[in-house]
Amino acid sequence: MLHATGLRLHLLVGSALIAVLASPALAQTAPASDAPATKPAADTGATTPAAAPDDQGAGIGDIVVTATRRETNLQKTPISISVLNSQGITDRHVLSLFNLADGSIPSLRIATFEARQSALTIGIRGIVPYDQNQTARDAGVGVYIDGVALNKTQGLNAALFDIERIEVLKGPQGTLFGRNTEGGALSLVTKAPTGVFDGRMTAGVGNYGSHNADLHVDLPAFYNISLKFDGVYQHQDATVKDPLAGSVGWNYYDRKGGRAAARWQPVDGLTADFAYDYAKDDNTPQYSQLVSYNPNGYNVGTYGGATGTTLQFNGTNCNVAVPATGGVSNPCIAPKAPLVGVHSDRQSVADVGVPQQVSTDITHGFSANLKYKLAPWIELRSITAWRGVSTDQWDNSGGPERVTYAPNATFSRYSLSFLRQHQFSQEFQAVGSIPQFDYVVGAYYYTEDASEYAATPTTNTWNADGTAYTIRSPIVSGAITSANSGYQPGYQFITRDSQASDHNYSVFGNLTYTPAGLDIVHLTAGGRYTKDKRHGTLSIVNGDTTPNNAINGVFSFSNEVNRFDPMLNLAVDATRDIHLYAKYATGFRAGGANDRSQSFNAFGPESVKSYEIGAKMDFWNHRARLNLAGYIMDRSNTQFDFDLYDTATGSPTINSHIEQTQNAGNSKIRGIEADLTVKPFPQLTLTGSYAYTYWKAPSAVNSITGGLPQQLYIVYTPTNAASGSIDYVTPVHIGDASVRLHLDGNYASSQYSFQLEPTKTDASFVMNGRLALADISVTDHNKVTVSVWARNLLDTTYIYRRSAANSSPTYNYNGTTLVSTSYSGILGDYANYNPPRTWGLELSAKF
Repeated sequence: MLHATGLRLHLLVGSALIAVLASPALAQTAPASDAPATKPAADTGATTPAAAPDDQGAGIGDIVVTATRRETNLQKTPISISVLNSQGITDRHVLSLFNLADGSIPSLRIATFEARQSALTIGIRGIVPYDQNQTARDAGVGVYIDGVALNKTQGLNAALFDIERIEVLKGPQGTLFGRNTEGGALSLVTKAPTGVFDGRMTAGVGNYGSHNADLHVDLPAFYNISLKFDGVYQHQDATVKDPLAGSVGWNYYDRKGGRAAARWQPVDGLTADFAYDYAKDDNTPQYSQLVSYNPNGYNVGTYGGATGTTLQFNGTNCNVAVPATGGVSNPCIAPKAPLVGVHSDRQSVADVGVPQQVSTDITHGFSANLKYKLAPWIELRSITAWRGVSTDQWDNSGGPERVTYAPNATFSRYSLSFLRQHQFSQEFQAVGSIPQFDYVVGAYYYTEDASEYAATPTTNTWNADGTAYTIRSPIVSGAITSANSGYQPGYQFITRDSQASDHNYSVFGNLTYTPAGLDIVHLTAGGRYTKDKRHGTLSIVNGDTTPNNAINGVFSFSNEVNRFDPMLNLAVDATRDIHLYAKYATGFRAGGANDRSQSFNAFGPESVKSYEIGAKMDFWNHRARLNLAGYIMDRSNTQFDFDLYDTATGSPTINSHIEQTQNAGNSKIRGIEADLTVKPFPQLTLTGSYAYTYWKAPSAVNSITGGLPQQLYIVYTPTNAASGSIDYVTPVHIGDASVRLHLDGNYASSQYSFQLEPTKTDASFVMNGRLALADISVTDHNKVTVSVWARNLLDTTYIYRRSAANSSPTYNYNGTTLVSTSYSGILGDYANYNPPRTWGLELSAKF
């Protein structure tokens, strides 16, 4: 982390100087066009970043975004936005949001929660949650599809349908998008029915047994009704094999889904869009492997004594408690089982076989989006949506790599979770323009119910010397306890069971004023008033197996927040091609409760104040585009998770992941972003994007273990991140056919992956590529594209998630007094590696 006095002033002044100094020079090299201003059209051309070439002209085409709840030109929209269009999605072979974890958009950070593909962690500008994978937790970045919030992390990695563009809105979006957008919003915009017959189909095969297919059909309009149907199928075999017969392995997925959309335009001015989608995602987690053993060089004991199960070093029993100091005499750690290896590279086969079946995410929803142009100066809108998510999680990614060895002991924690969530939302908007004013006003209602129970059985048992193991029965007889739990439903040792409900009400508005006679200045003022109420119960605590009679009683929580989030934005059109802005905005992440805690204690919301300045510039006769932004964000009452994985034999929470969330203090985040697109000639488009992020998090006392304050860390936020791409298109003498070449490279510096650990991941550089012979004419109306693609083209290997929690003793405190020191859990660092190189061939047809 960078420590610099006056960093806030330096960032603002530096960004302002860049914008001011660039303006006159660029104004001279890019004279204003004489063409009349027109409404921008949706474009398959260049985007920012992640450009795709515009085949129709020498300049970079306009890009339409809906960040202000109206269609606007990206360059004239006074906030920092990155857009990945449909061509960019195809070129990168982006099948799901996890494919963007390579850093294609530097400010957008995506990672798995724990090792699970079934739940994604999504962050923007250093606002990255650690554990939102629960019933009563929210993210700091909102994810939307066609304006409808997707409020749970589960199911976010489902197959993408026919996406027109992905918009990444950076910084607080609390005014127009509401709560839980303090870091920004990720907006997916689907392709709407056209009313003109059109069909597209793609089928492909690749390594690791992968195959994919999608079909998109637009039907001709009938009685003012247009219909569109999308179907998607994606499959990949495991990239890390499981030696246990019948188990699936790791990094496997099988996704399928469909979407039906209808557009009804009965009269001029009225458009009604209806859509229903259903997706099923069967997947397994990334593999967690041991990357070091005893990295701190503690004494390694052996098992001996009368029973052969006493840990000894030099013939003396280890870790004998010394109550006076809270320490132990003759400290030593357990030996490593002979079957378990230390691997400094990505494994292709696990050391030990464990039961691993697929997790299943099912997402589905219906939406009705109505727009009525009541008068030239006003359009009324309504967005009604219902969505549901169900997740059956089966995560046995750790095997013996995360627990110490003992003779005849059980190992391999199977983390099971069964979550059900459904939500309903209703939004009304009035959008329009009158002389000198543009406005958006609206009201919003959201309600959600979620329930989850979780189980943590162990699936394997060592023999007496660690040279072999057996698989425990998934069905147990007699009393179900933590010592003999099964993993078949009905026989599980349930560690927690919770339910939570949420109700959100808000009203909002934005008003943009352009003074008469000074139409280069645009002043926007906005605000949103929110009332948020959440409550829930935790009915199973500490692994109690009687759901209606928890050991510590049924715990409940409730919290409520009423707040107003303002926004001010001053935009200046320095020239027709240079646009400057300065913005102030606030946002917040709702409070809740941690269902991994022991009492479901409520925690409050966290909030952000953001200051941003930026410049958006076109020059070189629209063959080059440079967008700059500098920002300062101050986050108050930061929500941090303090956790403990309990491995102590006899503990009431054995095999439990215990967390306590608290508002731990204030965080500072500062950054600079730059997006450059250059099109030196019509066939070639070059892009480069960069994000610099500085942060400073507070220190706080661990509310579970006590002790002295410890430094906290913001996860998945590299100091430096960059991406670049090359797109080259040239016609060939086969009708309208062309050769399309795409290459992109994405870099991120090392980063933290746990809020309580100073351990960093690896820096990364990942390349992707695609080569296509596109639009080969088969008939007058039918065209075919043949392509070869590769993700992680250079087969780069890096650790994206690493923990040293099992590499040092555990200290337990009573307040600030040391009570005990435990060496029993020391093994080494464990980690998750990025996916290996994948490649394939595809055939696409338009009919």
